[in-house]
Amino acid sequence: MIIHLVDGTYELFRHFYGLRRFNKGQDKPLGAANGVLHTVLELIEQGATHVGVATDHVIESFRNQLWAGYKTGEGIEPALWSQFHPLERALLAMGVATWPMVELEADDALASAAHLAALDPRVEKICIWTPDKDLAQCVQEDRIVQMDRKGKAIRNAKDVQEKFGVPPALIPDFLALVGDTADGYPGLEGIGKVGAARLVNKYGAIEKFPADVLGAERWEEALLFKRLATLRTDAPLFDNVDAIEWRGPKEEFVAYAEQSGDARLLERCRNAAAKIAA
Repeated sequence: MIIHLVDGTYELFRHFYGLRRFNKGQDKPLGAANGVLHTVLELIEQGATHVGVATDHVIESFRNQLWAGYKTGEGIEPALWSQFHPLERALLAMGVATWPMVELEADDALASAAHLAALDPRVEKICIWTPDKDLAQCVQEDRIVQMDRKGKAIRNAKDVQEKFGVPPALIPDFLALVGDTADGYPGLEGIGKVGAARLVNKYGAIEKFPADVLGAERWEEALLFKRLATLRTDAPLFDNVDAIEWRGPKEEFVAYAEQSGDARLLERCRNAAAKIAA
């Protein structure tokens, strides 16, 4: 059994701005959402049986209470933002396990789903489809891997070590020191990627750093950033991986496909379901 976990928010952004290269700003109301659905269907057509998609139902999370500069929904184009919730409804209608996150983020859902799936001995591999570097902390040897569609890479634990200079378990410590501009926290001034990797490999987790390495104030700041970088794995998304097995679309998907103006969606979905039933 192979579990596929998809970062729906990343995919929505990817498709929206990918279409922008061709549509000259004439955005179709559901163009990017449909692109995500086609991406998920491609996974199913290629043999994926267990699929879950995590989305940011709202952009803000508990992390915004910890750091004022943490990412928000400010600046998201209305044409993109208007497709967030329709995408969630469409995924559910297509029969795909979907986790719209409010207090937590989509990345927390992916981490939680990977954690829950890994508890099942039937699960051979878990593929997390996102290039976000914070998800590298979830990688475990060859069993939980990160699928970077953008970089055309599959990263196991060895690959994470080679890319970042630290093992997956210490990615939150690494990010706490170097920062993450995408998420809106700066890291510690004067510490770059090489220096951060050297410190983390020498001392381990930031909590174990000797007092004179960072100084009390910077150490406290690093601990805060580590809390921002550490993904939650306790979201109660499902009780059993059987809950995320794709069994075909629901009746309401017909209405969505017709509304979206994409006839291929329904055709591909029905063909994939017929293949499973055969």
